[in-house]
Amino acid sequence: MTSLSGDSDHGGSARQPQPLVCARCGARAEGAQPTWTCSVENGARHYFCDRCSRENLRAIEGRLDSAWW
Repeated sequence: MTSLSGDSDHGGSARQPQPLVCARCGARAEGAQPTWTCSVENGARHYFCDRCSRENLRAIEGRLDSAWW
């Protein structure tokens, strides 16, 4: 298993999970959202809701950055 740089498995308190926000439309996730899409662009994670993912499926599969959709 890998960790993000600066993360540590030792000491300190556990971070509280941050609610997911769609990078395209701003929709907020309530609880776990296994159907959302996660994209890593220029080293940053971007999450997209079901609707935005479906509407841009071809661009996602073509590995286009979200700026191109």
